Amino acid sequence: MKENKSVIYWLLTGCILIFIMVLVGGITRLTHSGLSISNYKLISGTLPPLNAEEWQEAFDLYKQYPEYQKLNSHFTIEDFKSIFFWEWLHRVIGRFIGLVFIIPFIYFLIKKKLNKTTLKKCFILLGLGAFQGFLGWYMVKSGLINRPDVSHFRLAAHLTTAFVTCAYSFWVALDLIYPEQKPAIPRLKKLLQIALFLLLTQIVWGAFVAGLDAGFIHNHWPLMSDGKLIHETVYIEQTSLFKNFTEGKSGVQFIHRYLAYIVVAIIIYIGYKSKKIETTLEQKKGIKLLIGLVILQFTLGVFTLVFAVPLSLGIAHQIVAFLLLGAMTFTLHRFSK
Repeated sequence: MKENKSVIYWLLTGCILIFIMVLVGGITRLTHSGLSISNYKLISGTLPPLNAEEWQEAFDLYKQYPEYQKLNSHFTIEDFKSIFFWEWLHRVIGRFIGLVFIIPFIYFLIKKKLNKTTLKKCFILLGLGAFQGFLGWYMVKSGLINRPDVSHFRLAAHLTTAFVTCAYSFWVALDLIYPEQKPAIPRLKKLLQIALFLLLTQIVWGAFVAGLDAGFIHNHWPLMSDGKLIHETVYIEQTSLFKNFTEGKSGVQFIHRYLAYIVVAIIIYIGYKSKKIETTLEQKKGIKLLIGLVILQFTLGVFTLVFAVPLSLGIAHQIVAFLLLGAMTFTLHRFSK
């Protein structure tokens, strides 16, 4: 680990920065700020408008697109500044992450601090980062045409790629932190892989809920509106069952609601199974962290729904999802290698 310390710190710094970017991205979404900047300027866009003339130019550009014309025609330039800030900050953090990755990467390459295996993984990270940047603009573009809102499919792709990039960066760091190879525990490894798949699926549907504003309906728990386990709008809102579960507000919320029970159940079951085998201290800590975080996340999800997605709870729910994926990555790593 000593010889790789600087590389490990670099990778973990990337994880922290992606976490901050996801946090700011969540605020951007919940404050409806994501369409405030309708162009993309890699270099000059790093600085916000610096005088009244530049602010007026940015505001005039915003007026040309559907969000202003259909939703925010009452906005003053001061209103515009408040939403501009969050989208600008989100983009600046993205650029900063790119620099934090590329500059040290070149340095480590020159100094031969990356072995072949780590180098391949870093190229994958580079690809994920570039793809994430592309998805961000591709998502924004979908809200600049007719409908003053981004595609929930593109939003889900953008958010999930950020989660996956962070998890993979953390995994690469863990490979360097724990270079020794120990026999995997196949039974728990398999269960953890299933749990990871379910968690990522839940994150995708969480993004669908956010993108469709589906958290503002059926604000009851444990049942949906009218005291129903499955409200009829779940299967009649769209033309097919598949569309109901991927494009209908009620159907998307239904999947996100009840998949949460399955995620909680499998993690608690993993905790139960781990009691029956000999585990290391790190494995025990990973399991305990998973159980604690999934219960916290479930509780936050319920309160976020019941109180119709207040900003503080919406952000907290997203943050804990991020931490839960990190805990899942750590625990799976400890049971795999």
